[in-house]
Amino acid sequence: MATSRNLSKFDKALMGLRSLVLSGEFETSKRLPEVALSERLGISRTPLRQAMDHLVGEGLLERIETGGCRVARFSIEDIEDAIEFRGVIEGTAARIAAERGASPEGVRLAGSLLDRIDDALSVPGGIDFEAYVSLNARFHEVLAELSGSATVRREVARASRLPLASPSAFLKEQELIPDFQASLTLAQSQHRAILDAIVRREGARAEGLAREHARLARRNLEYVMKKKASFAGRLPGLALVETD
Repeated sequence: MATSRNLSKFDKALMGLRSLVLSGEFETSKRLPEVALSERLGISRTPLRQAMDHLVGEGLLERIETGGCRVARFSIEDIEDAIEFRGVIEGTAARIAAERGASPEGVRLAGSLLDRIDDALSVPGGIDFEAYVSLNARFHEVLAELSGSATVRREVARASRLPLASPSAFLKEQELIPDFQASLTLAQSQHRAILDAIVRREGARAEGLAREHARLARRNLEYVMKKKASFAGRLPGLALVETD
């Protein structure tokens, strides 16, 4: 059985390696240097290899036939597909929650999070971005939890870990995207509509709204890729997206 110490080492390896990969630290055609990475992250090669296995599962790394791993590359179409898939799986979560009936506790938690998002959007003189990013991420987690399905929760989390595909992928740099405040307000109205459809047991409506909600990220992606140089180094994962 793994000890908490081992888990701590694995978590350190996973967080450190994922950060380096998403920042574009490595050339995609070359094998990751395990010895140098172990020294850089201050961990042994065992948790490092466990972290590499995990990132292969997420799709951020790919195995090399001769051994080891290298960083995966993504086309714009890959990211669009990942966002679309997230919308599909979140839509499925919303439909299941509506059709099976979400727990009252879960609905109250989701509603409380949306109330706090409203507060973050109405801070005098602007928007509390830090609060919005955190609350938005938590709402999407709760949305998956409302389905009551461990399978759906796992797949939503997996889809959200792909570069630029998470619900919060563009939020920290929203000030660089035109009409960002209007975009956040629209997103919040969609949040409210999704939860309302779940409460009313309207499965098809809940699913359609969740899928449409994900498409906000696609519109932001299109803008970001047109202005990629302005976002260089500011959006984790952008360095992995090919523009050729």
